[in-house]
Amino acid sequence: MKLEELLNDFEYEIIGNKDVDITTLVYDSRKVEEGSLFVCMVGAAFNAHDFIDQVIEKGAHAIVISQDVPLKEEMTYIRVKDTRIALALLSCSYFNYPSKELKVVGITGTKGKTSSSLMIKSILEHAGKKVGIIGTNGTFIGDIHEPTANTTPESYELQRIMRKMVEHDCEYCVMEVSSQALKMNRVAGIEFDYGVFTNISPDHIGPNEHKDFAEYMACKKHLFDFCQVGLFNKDDEHFEEFTKDVPCKVLTYSIEKDSDLKALHIELYNENGELGITFDTKGLINASFKASMPGKFNAYNALVAIMICYLIDVPTKDIQNTLPQVHVLGRGQVMHVSPDYSVLIDYAHNGVSFESIISTVEQYNPNKLIVVYGSGGKRSKTRRYESGEVVAKHGGYSILTADNPRGEKIVDICKDIVVGIDKYHGEYTIIPDRKEAIYHALDMACKGDVVLLLGKGHETYMIGEDEVTRHFSETEVLEEYKKERGLNAQD
Repeated sequence: MKLEELLNDFEYEIIGNKDVDITTLVYDSRKVEEGSLFVCMVGAAFNAHDFIDQVIEKGAHAIVISQDVPLKEEMTYIRVKDTRIALALLSCSYFNYPSKELKVVGITGTKGKTSSSLMIKSILEHAGKKVGIIGTNGTFIGDIHEPTANTTPESYELQRIMRKMVEHDCEYCVMEVSSQALKMNRVAGIEFDYGVFTNISPDHIGPNEHKDFAEYMACKKHLFDFCQVGLFNKDDEHFEEFTKDVPCKVLTYSIEKDSDLKALHIELYNENGELGITFDTKGLINASFKASMPGKFNAYNALVAIMICYLIDVPTKDIQNTLPQVHVLGRGQVMHVSPDYSVLIDYAHNGVSFESIISTVEQYNPNKLIVVYGSGGKRSKTRRYESGEVVAKHGGYSILTADNPRGEKIVDICKDIVVGIDKYHGEYTIIPDRKEAIYHALDMACKGDVVLLLGKGHETYMIGEDEVTRHFSETEVLEEYKKERGLNAQD
């Protein structure tokens, strides 16, 4: 294509010839080839303006810059204020605006993004819709899975992924939108049909992230500048600030206040080892729902999914039928192993997240709490002490094992965790092999017990003591256990 065809939707100054052929759009200097348009990105630890000579040698036909650089007569330069915004808008043009061919849902907030997005995806798919998803667990387009380095990938990758969704006949794109993505303008140019605000609390504040909570909140709020309709959690203490002066239509959900959709009569249930909630809704939909996810807080995530699906005309009956079947991968994921006890997989890997999932499970009054966990190698030892402390404080039985030891000895990591356990005189055993540890936990589980597998969550790998990454999936281990013990879905 011609360079001029890509230069839409943003202000620029051109130095050189606009009538040049472009073969690829590139922001990584290592990927430049003959005919590339190269965008000079500036990061915390790098500045691509420093690599312009190499880029020219590799055959780039044009370069997007935001800083003064030595100009070469034969080269075309496009000067802009912000190369990140330029990359986002160039990518929209390069991939021919895929967001215009999809219904796009963007979800932002400190917690709940992954759970809400996966609920929406599941309900839409059960209603016969084809959905693509972008988030913490990677990108999913039907059965195609691509891992992603960030919750919300770079703008070029986002546009590439959305174009791929269109090519695979997706009607919907559900996207987790991180504060960093909004700060770095990765979603600029995307037309969001719906935006969702789940909640906000201090997070991602520090060097190379957000300078303070005010900036963190402002970045989150920026999503609603791109949306037609915004869904807001009315119970969040920052609700008023989030909805003030937003240009989109405002709809609200709540479990405490009058809103466009409110959850009432939230009850916990434990049926045949499955933990979940039931609730009624009032407002846009007046109906009863059941969700197979533990904890009353999941009513918020369910409300988001119900509301989005209602707005895109999914029949209430379809939502009611699907919600009980939704299990969010690695986030309080209920796994059916036996009708006598409950098994949950969760990504919790520090004291705060341990406290959250254990407190949630305690609402169901388990007979005994059995917790299989470890701690990551080459990470803060404080995290190890805190996790052991939390489990012991709640009277849990700890089975200490591997969790990405990354070159450290598993037993040494476990000994650090024991320091925390000993503060509350907790019971524990150490079984370095994680599969063996899980089997041990399940074999000792009795009626009314809850087995928590913490730390790995959605991950399907283990980084070993030798620093080699190998395949490891807790869901697969549980299926193997059931097969070996003669258990099945009806037991």
